[in-house]
Amino acid sequence: MAKLRALIIHPSPEIRAKTRRLFYTAPEITILGEAVSSFEALELLEHIPYDVFLLGTELEGGVSGLELAQILNQRKQRPGLVFIAQEEQAAFKAFELGALDYLLWPFDGERIKTTIARIRRIVPDRPPVEGSRFSGSDGPFSEEETLHLALKDDDEDRLLSALRHAWDRKGGRPLDIEKLPITQDGRMYLIPYNQIVFVEAYEDYSYVHTTTQKYLTSYRLKNLEERLRAHRFFRVHRKYLVNLDMVTEIASMPGSNFMLRTVGRKKIELPVSRRRIGELKQLLML
Repeated sequence: MAKLRALIIHPSPEIRAKTRRLFYTAPEITILGEAVSSFEALELLEHIPYDVFLLGTELEGGVSGLELAQILNQRKQRPGLVFIAQEEQAAFKAFELGALDYLLWPFDGERIKTTIARIRRIVPDRPPVEGSRFSGSDGPFSEEETLHLALKDDDEDRLLSALRHAWDRKGGRPLDIEKLPITQDGRMYLIPYNQIVFVEAYEDYSYVHTTTQKYLTSYRLKNLEERLRAHRFFRVHRKYLVNLDMVTEIASMPGSNFMLRTVGRKKIELPVSRRRIGELKQLLML
């Protein structure tokens, strides 16, 4: 039986150290790293297929452990979640988000045994990572067979040349395919521009919001503004870039402020800075 790979995510060095010591004695689990923020955890997850996250409810960087759980729930495959907290108030919300267990700090080795038993009941055994074939169902093409073909150097050159011609306009700049590449679970997804409602800046990262999903990306808002400006996206605020085709209403707010409302099951209100409202009205022909 292969050991389960676990990541400890907590802002407290003391809690991380003791959690590592307690789980170190468990033969079923190996601790592969520590993180203090959701961003660090997601970055590590892109490179290591963790089976379990041992995470706090409050993390550094502004994105809590509960918010990280919501982000992970958007993925087809995600690690099991075991929350570590110093109070019970967030336990109900944690289990709502699919947590395997909730450890109340401080905990001991006996309590760890219960947690490991729960993890083993729910998290499937990891198959050995050998060869280039993968089993199991994953995504809409799981019924199809995938052939892995090796290319020689000259074959690779011809393939790259063919791709350049296919994606190039008269030998000039590459075609804009009007899709945004977003990497999650080690895969790249192409999100059509017309499905993006708005983009939200967060430090050196950004959240891309569609009508149904929220993706954490490594794009800076400034770079996305340059990329999407020609596709009717407008920087309404220093933190927000909105798809004007998704705007359903501009509402006047107290203090000469304005808010945008967008389409979707969940109506979203975005602030508009006063210096941008004139340009926005002009674009919307108001």
